[in-house]
Amino acid sequence: MAFTLPNLPYDLDALSPHISAETLKFHHGKHHKTYVDKLNEAIEGTPYADLSLGEIIQKSWQKDWGVFNNAGQHWNHSFFWYCLTPDGSGGPSGDLKRQIDKDFGSFDAFQKEFADKAAKQFGSGWAWLALDGESLKVVTTANAELPMLQGAKALLTCDVWEHAYYLDYQNERPKFIDAFLKNLANWTFAAEQFELRGEGDWLSARNYQEAQHSFAKSGAAESGGRAAAEALDSPEGAALEEARQRTGKRANR
Repeated sequence: MAFTLPNLPYDLDALSPHISAETLKFHHGKHHKTYVDKLNEAIEGTPYADLSLGEIIQKSWQKDWGVFNNAGQHWNHSFFWYCLTPDGSGGPSGDLKRQIDKDFGSFDAFQKEFADKAAKQFGSGWAWLALDGESLKVVTTANAELPMLQGAKALLTCDVWEHAYYLDYQNERPKFIDAFLKNLANWTFAAEQFELRGEGDWLSARNYQEAQHSFAKSGAAESGGRAAAEALDSPEGAALEEARQRTGKRANR
């Protein structure tokens, strides 16, 4: 299958001033797009072409870096965009908050550990809140790596590659991480991932929802419904409906 660059779930300037429109334009429109384009080039005509993104990541890990790096970065960035929201000033609630309090002691303690590990990640990489078995952990990964490779489920991530923050924060990564935690982190999305508990592929589900939305907006569903109604109103449709009702009556005797 050919992969496509997902749309951002907000406008380019929606995260300003914490992340500028200029940063998102380059980060999403150039960096992420390049990963998608290179992934499609790398898998064309190979057995990878028939696999899902998660399957490609698992099968190419430590075996085919050209495929893995682009596949991993496509997954990571697609996930990251949903970890950001213009309404990120709040914190977690419900079951996720209770689990954070249980595993870290408090939300403040979690934020301190996340900020510390994200800032200390050497070179390019990612900081994650992940569900590992029954416990939440803060983990960091280098380059294109991600929690699924260790059997953990990602709930929230912050991209700490320099291209994620350099235009806005230059070399001050800790300031970017602080802005992420205090103003941008999408705890509603993280709670959704926590509730899934590894059931299904979030990216496939999100793509399915977007496809349904596009289908509805296109008017195809409405026109299809009209066509079905017109078919039932035709002489052939009336005859089929009469036969269906006779069959139903016999089955209920």
